[in-house]
Amino acid sequence: MTKLKIKCSLLALALTCPMTGQLFGPMLPAQAAEGNKQVDFQIKKPLIPVTKDFTLSNGLRVVLSEDHSVPVTSLAIVYDVGAKDEEKGRSGFAHFFEHMMFQGSDNVGKVEHFKFIEGVGGSLNASTHADFTNYFEKVPSNQLEVCLWLESDRMRSLKVTPDNFNNQLETVKEEKRLRIDNQPYAPSNIRVEELAFDNWSNGHPVIGYFEDLEASSVKDVKQFFDTYYTPNNATMAIVGDFNSEDVTKLVNKYFATIPRGTTATRRDLREPTQTKAKYEKMTDAQAQMPAFWMSWKAPARRDDDFYAMNLLQTILSTGESSRLYQRMVKGDQVALRVEVAYEERRGPSAFETFVVYKPGSTSEKVRDIVMAELDKVKTTGVSDEELQKAKNQLLRGIFSSSSYTSLQKSLSRAEMLAEYTSFFKDPALIDVDVEKYMKVSTDDIKKLANKIFTREGVTVVDVVPKDKEAKKG
Repeated sequence: MTKLKIKCSLLALALTCPMTGQLFGPMLPAQAAEGNKQVDFQIKKPLIPVTKDFTLSNGLRVVLSEDHSVPVTSLAIVYDVGAKDEEKGRSGFAHFFEHMMFQGSDNVGKVEHFKFIEGVGGSLNASTHADFTNYFEKVPSNQLEVCLWLESDRMRSLKVTPDNFNNQLETVKEEKRLRIDNQPYAPSNIRVEELAFDNWSNGHPVIGYFEDLEASSVKDVKQFFDTYYTPNNATMAIVGDFNSEDVTKLVNKYFATIPRGTTATRRDLREPTQTKAKYEKMTDAQAQMPAFWMSWKAPARRDDDFYAMNLLQTILSTGESSRLYQRMVKGDQVALRVEVAYEERRGPSAFETFVVYKPGSTSEKVRDIVMAELDKVKTTGVSDEELQKAKNQLLRGIFSSSSYTSLQKSLSRAEMLAEYTSFFKDPALIDVDVEKYMKVSTDDIKKLANKIFTREGVTVVDVVPKDKEAKKG
């Protein structure tokens, strides 16, 4: 087992690394007097040991990681299909299947997947993204076979029937009404992505357009399932208290006879360079305060600039000490809310800033403040202390038990292994990525900012509360 050496400042975060037991956190008085002193600590590598990695003859890749610390096992399966794979006029299929996958198969009744897992004290969920869909369960270790049986049965024999199709179409409609139509600023969030991306495959919403689903047939939906929900388009990771040889036999028992599917044709996701700023104004019946979105096209996941982009997002908007919060909420007091989001897609991604500002100001003036802060990054960069703090926050996300992505959790490890293996064919890349994050310099941040945050490359959507727009008219 090799070790990754990292330089870490003792700044604002108290954190004990579970891999080493060493503490890195707030500076003690004696240390503070010495300034931003660097100290060495070590993280054992690999962060997620892989016990076994194999591929069935039908193309299903399986990664196993034994951990006997607690009698719990997690299973994560990634299907390499998301909104980016949809055909224009047939949007929403990827998200639709997240629902359909719980509607029964040859040996499992409708929504019985929940009954079986929760009945043994486990938990489960699923999510759809622009570039993948995942399903996962966490159960007592002696119930792992139940998970394998359930996942294999729906991969082999999902019931795509007119009844299930119509039922889930109504469910998705209700979800859209609840989570988007009746939520302030949610429709404008969708609109800024539609406007920012020139390629439809990148810009349409994951939930899709209802007219597309309503115009589809059961045959269309079944064809989508047969194309993407196949063993050769899936990756499964299992982490926890089990014996790898026993689990290998179970995986073969349940999955080996599922027929291989055809290789899916992937869409061209390339985006042209934006040479002119884009702008749109829209009203929002649910919004109480004016707001705006600013978006720039951003590096794809694991591109050279990806690591600096993530750290800059943290510096700009994570916590009350972040640059934008300090300037806009605390300092100039023009904003009620300021957030930055960077979606980590494998294809073209987006870096978005969202600001809810106070009445009495204007969107133009508040946007000027955002641009002024970004210009500071472009000209004077960020400080060593800011960058180190962002790196510490990243490490906290990896190691702290309170984090969703914590490596202390078997489910987090399973999801991470499944994603790295599915996307990049290498489950060990988390070690490489942590190392790359730690090597990001203040010069890297400055170069990235100059490349991304141009006046020509920005897309803006102004959001005006409906009652305010009516009074103005």
